[in-house]
Amino acid sequence: MECKKFERLIPDFVLRKMDVGTLRAFCEHMEECEECKEELIIQFLVTEGMSRLEEGDAFDLQSELRLRLKEVEMKIRHRKRMRCVGIIVGVLLACVIVGIILWFVL
Repeated sequence: MECKKFERLIPDFVLRKMDVGTLRAFCEHMEECEECKEELIIQFLVTEGMSRLEEGDAFDLQSELRLRLKEVEMKIRHRKRMRCVGIIVGVLLACVIVGIILWFVL
């Protein structure tokens, strides 16, 4: 059942139409599920291969898929870092506000 959900997301991944939250879950599943990873490779090769053949470009699709997966991993890491920075800034801002309130009250 779980695999069907992620198999349906493969075209969105290939066409770069996934939000970061979905990308995270998708990549985690692909790391664990060989069946889905194989389907991803097939769909990527077919979709990108047909596009490149029409354009007449030379290509190494296996390398491009690996590169795309690495780019997605970096995007997810960046998003996590930005979320942490946001939390830290929020906590610091709250501390400053509490400090100002206490300064005025005392």
